[in-house]
Amino acid sequence: MSMQPFSQVTGKAAPMLAANIDTDVIMPKQFLKGIDRNGLDRGLFFDLRFLPSGELNPEFVLNQPAWKGASFMVVGPNFGCGSSREHAVWGLKQMGVRALIGSSFAGIFYDNCQRNGVLLITLDEATAQRLGQVVSQPQGAEISIDLEAQQIRLQDGSVIEFQIDTLRKTALMLGLDAIGSTLQRSEEIKAFERAHLQANPWLS
Repeated sequence: MSMQPFSQVTGKAAPMLAANIDTDVIMPKQFLKGIDRNGLDRGLFFDLRFLPSGELNPEFVLNQPAWKGASFMVVGPNFGCGSSREHAVWGLKQMGVRALIGSSFAGIFYDNCQRNGVLLITLDEATAQRLGQVVSQPQGAEISIDLEAQQIRLQDGSVIEFQIDTLRKTALMLGLDAIGSTLQRSEEIKAFERAHLQANPWLS
């Protein structure tokens, strides 16, 4: 299956720098009832984005003009902890979030992002905090991420290098999920099957 490829993307980066933001905050449980993925963008950060009256909370970063429509989020440590709900990642995608940048992510959440084409960039704590401070200022909110070069480029011209696993990088750049990545090697798989059956004819 194919997903939107990620090569070089420029957009706003919204800061959400609190530690341990869990998947229940990202996608509250009442939005897990549907049998499909439709409408999960409304559930994203629901209790933070909306007031009890149902109106948008003007204090929440994604509702503020400088970060509205953000393509990226700079997040605090251990982002995505808690339950394994994949709906959290689906909601981020539906809101247009292409990448998350932070110092650490919960393991299952990390894998869910990879499977759904959301780039996760892990930086050391000091660098992540510095970037968070930069994008917390409206004039520094727009950044560019060049996945091929493995660079984050800031408004002032400075560059932050990042590391990423080669297989994850390739899958994101080609827009491939796990099945698509496997099908890229279909000829190798077929060749193995033929050789294996020749060596073990009783299997056929």
